[in-house]
Amino acid sequence: MITSKLTSKAQTTVPQAVRRALNLKPGDLLAYEISDGRVTLTRALTESRPDDPCGSFDEWRRKEDQEAYASL
Repeated sequence: MITSKLTSKAQTTVPQAVRRALNLKPGDLLAYEISDGRVTLTRALTESRPDDPCGSFDEWRRKEDQEAYASL
């Protein structure tokens, strides 16, 4: 079993083994499904917008890039 600690601000770090298993990268969205007192965590499916030619380039998903190009 893999565990992580919840902070006083209700935050936690997703353990490396989970990030690896879900192929998570910074900026990815997580999806939570609650059923019968259990929560299932998955990587949220996102669709690239057809009008966004850069949507499929993971190397442009850094926070710095998003901030730099946010007004374009």
